[in-house]
Amino acid sequence: MVTSSPQRLHAETDKDSGDGDFKTELLALIPFLRAFARSLTGNQEGADDLAQETLVKAWQSRSTFIPGTNLKAWLFTILRNQFYSDRRRAWRQAPWDQDAAERIPGGGEDQIFSAQLSDTARALRCLSDEQREALILVGAGGFSYEDAAAICKCAIGTVKSRVARARKALMEILDGDD
Repeated sequence: MVTSSPQRLHAETDKDSGDGDFKTELLALIPFLRAFARSLTGNQEGADDLAQETLVKAWQSRSTFIPGTNLKAWLFTILRNQFYSDRRRAWRQAPWDQDAAERIPGGGEDQIFSAQLSDTARALRCLSDEQREALILVGAGGFSYEDAAAICKCAIGTVKSRVARARKALMEILDGDD
């Protein structure tokens, strides 16, 4: 029969409660991860795969997360790194045929909203990866320029200029000037 010391039991209880807090915070951020992944990949299936892979990596590396720091930024960094790692390997995979997917007939409901959303998504794909990433992080993700710069591993000024250029380019594309 194996007996445990009181210190060991206390340490295991602390670890279990820490995992529970981490899990709760992680679950609350899933919609944000999926949205950011969708903005990077351009399709729902790829976004779900990317978000799931991010959650797996985050859970496996939870011991390296420093409590009290920005969990959302930490997760977005993991997701971003995974996205670019996947892109480097993408040449081995068959490409997504967006034109074929867009020819699939849809339902008659909310077609105007769907068309506007589709136009915006298509316009976002016209931006460079860096501009799209910065715009999504700051504009849709609600990150400060400082947090976005940390996620993108670049200077704050670089993020600000990427966001400004992305907004301008997006407006030109949507207005039909480009």
